Amino acid sequence: MTSIVSGLQGQPPQGYPKGYPFVAGRNNIIASAKHFVGEGGTEKGVNEGNNISSYDDLERIHMRPYLDCISQGVSTIMVSYNSWNGQRLHGHNFLLTEILKDKLGFRGFVISDWDGIDQLCEPEGSNYRLCISLAINAGIDMVMVPFRYEQFIEELIYLVESGEIPMSRIDDAVERILRVKFVAGLFEHPFTDTSLQDIVGCKMHRDLAREAVRRSLVLLKNGKDPMEPFLPLERKAKRILIAGTHADDLGNQCGGWTATKYGSSGRITIGTTILEAIKKAVGDDTEIIYEKYPSTETLARQDITFAIVAVGEAPYAEGKGDNSKLVIPLNGADIISSVADKIPSLVILISGRPLVLEPWLLEKIDALVAAWLPGTEGDGIADVIFGDHDFEGQLPVTWFKRVEQLPVNAGDNSYDPLYPLGFGLACNKERC
Repeated sequence: MTSIVSGLQGQPPQGYPKGYPFVAGRNNIIASAKHFVGEGGTEKGVNEGNNISSYDDLERIHMRPYLDCISQGVSTIMVSYNSWNGQRLHGHNFLLTEILKDKLGFRGFVISDWDGIDQLCEPEGSNYRLCISLAINAGIDMVMVPFRYEQFIEELIYLVESGEIPMSRIDDAVERILRVKFVAGLFEHPFTDTSLQDIVGCKMHRDLAREAVRRSLVLLKNGKDPMEPFLPLERKAKRILIAGTHADDLGNQCGGWTATKYGSSGRITIGTTILEAIKKAVGDDTEIIYEKYPSTETLARQDITFAIVAVGEAPYAEGKGDNSKLVIPLNGADIISSVADKIPSLVILISGRPLVLEPWLLEKIDALVAAWLPGTEGDGIADVIFGDHDFEGQLPVTWFKRVEQLPVNAGDNSYDPLYPLGFGLACNKERC
């Protein structure tokens, strides 16, 4: 994913000084690599939790992407809320200064997360002066202070004048912040070019997003009999049932951090739902029946060619997503079961991560697609399930069988996944 840095900032020219921030011009913006470091390896996957590991593992697994970001001239790096072996990253001088700045040679600026320094004392933020001292002396250059900025300024001045924070630390922070501002051209052009707003969400952008959707879909099952694939679907089918909590819900397709921090269900922005995309993709004579929760009468019909059931997670972000059960929410398994018992079914799973797929449920369904969080362009799903494009996606993580297996990683001695890392079917003859 580190290629997004050059996508945002532009590509540094040959011979550009290693570790120094780079921004190509006014049509580019500074990037922030986040969150440093180890949040992806916290105990039991808890948000803002504790990463218990050796330094070698922390460097080998979790720091590795930052090396690539730094080589691309990333301008800022944001500190993580998590701890490493019990010590909060926002106060970790060894990792922020000795490693990130000195060993890795990062020359941009280090920024805190929202109110992140408050976590350096208990109760959080109760001794604000101590929090500021620990964070700045650890190597944080810019602090994200949403509310107590006047107190922050007063306390910081006191800490510098008393010598608790050396002026050399302030000089380092100011130098780094100014370096990024100069590179970004903020002194020549202090404001953004608002005319660029006109192209945000234009057809070219939506076409690219649509391509990203179809290329990220992972086909996990295609037919109860491998010799008789269920996909691609027949777009001229006589009658199709569309069901499930996520079939006609743009907010559910987008997930968290969309319009608001935690996201929400419903038509929260401009886009195309899965239902709308299917309606556009099928033949003129095809009848679409849409029922979020199909009635007994509908399921008893004998004239429905096949069903498409879209279920999954409601939007979430950060700790609100912590979940020890990982079952399909909103009665998703029950909806799948009731439909698949009666009608040949494709299930589209909308989620930010693998969820529990019980064997009895998998046996019932004819085809299964992991669509992750496809966002606004539901057309990308229709492009693939009706055969205009083939499936390309492969699992970027192991899909577990039971939550009791977690954490599970490729290479474990007891590796026994439902679907292994890198798994993904296609509909062409070579792979199906």
